[in-house]
Formats: sequence, structure tokens, C-alpha cells
Amino acid sequence: MTLASVQGQPRAMDALQSALRTGSVHHAYLFAGPEGVGKELAAVGLAQALTCPEAPEVGCGRCASCVRIAKGLHPDVTYVMPDDERVSRGLAGRSDFTGTPSRELRVEQIRQLQERLALRGLESKRKVAIIVSAEQMNVQAQNAFLKTLEEPPSETTLILVASAMDRLLPTIRSRCSKVHFAPLPVEMVAEHVREARKLDADTAALAAVMSGGSLGRALALDVKALARRKDVITAFEALRGSDIPALLRFAEGHGGSREDADTTLELLLLWTRDVALAKAEAEAGMANRDLKALAAEVAARTSEAALHRRNALLESARVAIGTRNGAPRLQLERLLIELCVEGR
Repeated sequence: MTLASVQGQPRAMDALQSALRTGSVHHAYLFAGPEGVGKELAAVGLAQALTCPEAPEVGCGRCASCVRIAKGLHPDVTYVMPDDERVSRGLAGRSDFTGTPSRELRVEQIRQLQERLALRGLESKRKVAIIVSAEQMNVQAQNAFLKTLEEPPSETTLILVASAMDRLLPTIRSRCSKVHFAPLPVEMVAEHVREARKLDADTAALAAVMSGGSLGRALALDVKALARRKDVITAFEALRGSDIPALLRFAEGHGGSREDADTTLELLLLWTRDVALAKAEAEAGMANRDLKALAAEVAARTSEAALHRRNALLESARVAIGTRNGAPRLQLERLLIELCVEGR
């Protein structure tokens, strides 16, 4: 695991490797882009390159220092992430917390980081901090972190990893060197998913398209849900504002958990894209190719403005469920009422 192992991000890797070669490494980086496209892997690779005793400015990936960084055990490389993410990664248990593990990065965590960065490095001259899901910092935490950016400790590199850069304060964004990570090529994601999950080519291709170029999301997709996609789409298109019980049944059936709701919304976002492609007579790029006839039918009766509105409402519900602790069923009910009762 080194910078060289990051695939599908040539521009981002060129920028980082050039900074390492020329000795112009910035004191703070903002790695921005979709989830699951290599941002955190690149952060680990950069930390290795900055501290590796065997291959300085490159990182060998094999020495004790590089291996411990990859495992999160190096004393001079600090990882900061929301408590619920620590739980999901198996780095902590729910019993370690009083109440529900927070989805936010709290000011206490930033202050602990500041105290740690103030100490001299134990093994390496340079200290590195990797802030995972940096956009999850609450306002107090961001204001506290801003002080570190304004007066960074010497020989320290801060790496913020964010999937929603616009949720960070403008003052934080302006003080970081931004490295943008693009969605991965669909073909690359499909190949990785096919091999990793032993899927057939068509299912792997659908998972890759649904993931929006995110390998992490493609690997996490529920294959059974993919198999049910046709039923979900046809049921959704059959919904009418005059049949409120049907709207509520759909929300109940697909909003039982965050995972179910998120998968449903991703399916419908992709389906909306397919309808837009059908409207533009660009069906070759459709993901749900077996539903071309339905896509054409929906496209014929739906205006471009309505498709834009549909996409915005679906995305808003996905964000509310994924990052704002919105109740899945209630968010789906709200979406369907806004979409169907007020008109698609």
C-alpha cells in the first residue's frame, strides 16, 4: 500500500508525487471527491512517503514504518474519524461509548489531536494527521481545527479526507492544498467487483454504474437488491399521488433500514439518469438496458424540468438519510409525497 498502488487517479497522484519530488509538500491537504475512489488510500500512501526511512519521498510499503501506518499503529501518524465510523470498521465497540456513537467529529477529538501534534515525533521527524470524513466536523470542531491550520506545528502534515467538501468552512478550504479525486472508470470498477465478489459480467457492470465510479460503494452494494431492481423501478413508476396508501406501503417496504433506503434511492437515481438518457435518445449509455421501453415511456411523459426536480429530491433524501440521521421511512414518505402528490 503506497501512492503507487492508487489506481484510476492519475492527476491526483501526479500532483502529490511532484510535490514529494520537489520538496514542496504543503502543510495541509484536502483530498476531495466521491466516497470509495482512493482518497484514504492516497492519504495513507502520502503518510508513508513522508515518514518512510527506506524510501523517503516515495514510501516502500514494506518496512516496519510503512506497515504500521497502513495498520493505523504508527505513533507519529494520527487518524481521526467519527465514533460511528470507528465502530463500523471494527476499531471500537458500541459498548465503548455512552449512548449512540456520534456521527460527527467533535471538538474534543480535535483538541486531542492538537495536543498530540504539539509533541515531538517519537520515530519520525515529521508528524502526519489523517482526518477521515472531515466534512463530519461540527461547527465547533471546525473552528478549533482552523487554529491548527492558521498556526500549524512545525514538521507536520494535515490530510483532510472529505466526500462533501462544501460542508467545510470556506476558511478551512482556502488554507488547504486541494487534491481532487474523480470517479473511477466504470470498466475498472466492474472488473474489480467481478473478481472480488465472483459476479457475472452484467451484474458487475450494473454495480459499477450504480456506484457512480466508487469502488467502495460497488463492493458494498447488496447483490440481492440489484436483482430486485426491476421490481423496485416498476413499482415506483406505478405510484400515483391519488393513491396515498400505496406511497406509504412503498416507503414502509423500502425504508426498513438505512441500507435498504440508501440502496433504493441509488437505484432510483440511476433510473432517473436512464430516463434522462432515453429523453436525449442516448440509450446506449443506460444502466438498466432491459428496461429501455419503460424508460422511453416515462421520458415521453416527463419534462426535463420534472426530471431535474426528481433527481434533486432523490439526492436530498439520500443525503438526509446518509449524513443527517434522517429516519429512512419518514424520508421516503416525504420524498414520495413531494414527488407524486405535488406532481412529478
